[in-house]
Amino acid sequence: MPIPTTGDTQPNPFTAVADGERHAIYAELTSKGPVHRVTLPTGRQGWMVTSHAEARALLSDPRLVKGGWQTGVYASRLAEDKARAIHTSMLHSDPPDHTRLRKLITSVFTRRRVEMLAPRIQQMTGDLLDALGDQDVADLVPALAVPLPINVICELIGIPMEARPDFRSWTPLIVSPDIHGFEEYQRAALSMLAYTRGLIEDKRREPRNDLLSDLLAARDGEHRLSEDELASMVYLLVIAGHETTAHLIANGVRALLTHPGQLALVRERPELLEPAIEEMLRYDGPLQNTLPYWTAEPVEVGGVMIPAGELVIVALIAANRDSAHFPGGDVLDITREAPAHTAFGHGLHYCVGAPLARTEARVALGMLLDRYPALRLAVPPGTLTRTASLLINGLDALPVHLR
Repeated sequence: MPIPTTGDTQPNPFTAVADGERHAIYAELTSKGPVHRVTLPTGRQGWMVTSHAEARALLSDPRLVKGGWQTGVYASRLAEDKARAIHTSMLHSDPPDHTRLRKLITSVFTRRRVEMLAPRIQQMTGDLLDALGDQDVADLVPALAVPLPINVICELIGIPMEARPDFRSWTPLIVSPDIHGFEEYQRAALSMLAYTRGLIEDKRREPRNDLLSDLLAARDGEHRLSEDELASMVYLLVIAGHETTAHLIANGVRALLTHPGQLALVRERPELLEPAIEEMLRYDGPLQNTLPYWTAEPVEVGGVMIPAGELVIVALIAANRDSAHFPGGDVLDITREAPAHTAFGHGLHYCVGAPLARTEARVALGMLLDRYPALRLAVPPGTLTRTASLLINGLDALPVHLR
């Protein structure tokens, strides 16, 4: 049976679309089967998995591999030394390198370290809300959702305040290179790499009480991170450490404001905020798709044989609304029991920063709802738009009435 190409049968979910349209596109794909032949924005063809059961099985299947730094976006068009320094990270590694790198980062990026950050996250959130003053209408994307996680991850790593606007300008181009094109991607990627290398040298000369200094101690000790691995680790932590959290916060606020009954329930029972965040992740997670994997050998998915050497992506937001696993999955229900969602991935490459993202979302949403009892959307939900991206599922803006 031929598998349809996404662009041949329906609108493209990777473009900027109206709020709600992206989920509708993925829902139609899922209704047609668990796996689909798709064309990515670069023109490269591959396979997309949309069902929950097949997604979780595939993300745990050792026949699906990353393939090393050479498979990074535009790696073949960058100078090799630059490509290696950008893409020699956990995201592009397979065991045993992935095992070593993940063990290293988890040894310094601990749950205890995240928990100790909570008071500082509260302070940062309070400062951002204070900056809104007495205004009635605010766009929560630039006012809260974006600056909070970039400030948290940069402070955690040890990136000074004056450099943070540069990082924020670079990361959207790096996260969605397929959309912005090679020239814009290269400019941002090389600028960020140059800064990162300089920062590493600064921390090597003068270690501080931060994550990068701890990584350097590990790099120069028994475990021996290579220079490329070290640069790539910082690169990955900055990008993954704030992009997903920013969209988790914005999407979560939007979900509650468009479900007034659920919003009222969270306000009445604050202890439901943590399960509410899990349901927000399932209902409208910050990632559309995983980064590409490759089949090391033929893999059968939902009755379709995918040959060896093929590109595969998993549609996380489709899997999380698959009605076969989540009855009524298109409805936000913060009392839903134990949603085993895939918003942070699954298996070997499950997001190492998930506890930090959850903490930031819990603090930000809790303080926002507490400070603004009359919080509501300032525009009709249908006028909100989603950012063009293969990877990210985010809002371009979120205008709200604060009072």
